[in-house]
Amino acid sequence: MVPFFNSPRRQLAAAHRILAHVAESCDVPLAVRLWDGSVVLLGGVVPAQVTIAIRSPGVIGSLIRRPTLDNMVRQYATGGIDFEGGDLIKVAETLRGPGRKPKFRNLNKRLLLSSVLPFLCVPAEREQVRHTYDGDCDGLNPEHRDNRDYIQFHYDIGNDFYKLFLDSEMLYSCGYFTDWGNSLEQAQQDKLDMICRKLRLQSGEKFLDIGCGWGGLICHAAERYGVEAHGVTLAQTQFDHVREKIRQRGLEGRVTVELKDYRDVAGTFDKIASIGMFEHVGIANMPDYFGKIYSLLRDRGVVLNHGIARRAKASAKGFRKRRPEHQLIAKYIFPGGELDHIGHTLDSLEAKKFEVHDVEGWREHYAMTTRHWCQRLSAHRDEAIRQVGIERYRLWVAYLAGVSFAFRDGTLQIFQVVASKHAAKGCSEMPPTRSDLYRDSAARLRKVA
Repeated sequence: MVPFFNSPRRQLAAAHRILAHVAESCDVPLAVRLWDGSVVLLGGVVPAQVTIAIRSPGVIGSLIRRPTLDNMVRQYATGGIDFEGGDLIKVAETLRGPGRKPKFRNLNKRLLLSSVLPFLCVPAEREQVRHTYDGDCDGLNPEHRDNRDYIQFHYDIGNDFYKLFLDSEMLYSCGYFTDWGNSLEQAQQDKLDMICRKLRLQSGEKFLDIGCGWGGLICHAAERYGVEAHGVTLAQTQFDHVREKIRQRGLEGRVTVELKDYRDVAGTFDKIASIGMFEHVGIANMPDYFGKIYSLLRDRGVVLNHGIARRAKASAKGFRKRRPEHQLIAKYIFPGGELDHIGHTLDSLEAKKFEVHDVEGWREHYAMTTRHWCQRLSAHRDEAIRQVGIERYRLWVAYLAGVSFAFRDGTLQIFQVVASKHAAKGCSEMPPTRSDLYRDSAARLRKVA
């Protein structure tokens, strides 16, 4: 027998009462559709642009008892909460629009408390997120890190999935927007060329790309700058794709790739790039990481390290504290990832006898890049669900949208650092100014014969 205060009729009435009261202080173009199909507008006379759908009273009960970001994401991933009328970028912008900050201090707490009582004992639906990393997703202990397993969890979801939202070159790192109106394709091509310019690549040089992804940079560098390019990756799907790309472009002998950990690479290189791989390393492994790069470079050789960062904190203890959003990304999307702050990255480079020449922040560029990715993946919703299932699709859309706003707001940052190996005393081989990075390069962009 259902208790009177816990009856379906009282639950529905309580939900309407809560939403009607929230609407008084909210006034956003948003609607909420409850489990019985009834709709409550939160925007007064403003037409609703987005609708939030709540599947059952158990969803509200679960969120009341456990009001955490993890629970919110779980409810979205398993369909307890859904959004209609736009992708998550539009949903967030609707909620964050100018003058739309809810005045929650004006809410009647006694009314809200009495209204949530019918949900307190409602059992939650026992749906768990299936797409989670089962091992040590934080990877803070260097002895227990499994870099290959981490990489394969993130990347071996399948090339066809990444093709749904990446550009034609399959570049899975921050684009470079010389104009905010540029397409993603243009921004990614401009990124490749800027990396090559910053490295001052010259024909005949040996170039290594650590974590080469789907091979866009090594092929670009060989075709347009005439280098001998070598890439390494731990993802089998990427490795197979790069080998086929090299064959199709006739770059055998000029571009090579290995399925190998960067720590096992041998040889000497003139220039090295690490683009979007830095986040996989782990802060405790920075000395070994930069030490390995140092050992692979000739004296005065140049490295470009491109990686996402967090802001420094007043204390090391405060910086080490992992925020809920970082834990979620490690659990569902990117296990083993750890973000440094730029000050420590520069300290680590100098401690390994690198000379730092240039540091450039690309924060807003990555906000725009991930915005494009989220919208592209949302536009291919049906195909994405066919490939990876609705749960995994929703986790990825939420991840890309959240990251886009984190970069836009400044919670996340990204830097490109250019440094050179300084083994012997004397001048570097770097030019006196940065002017060569921005002068017209029409001749340089012609393919090297």
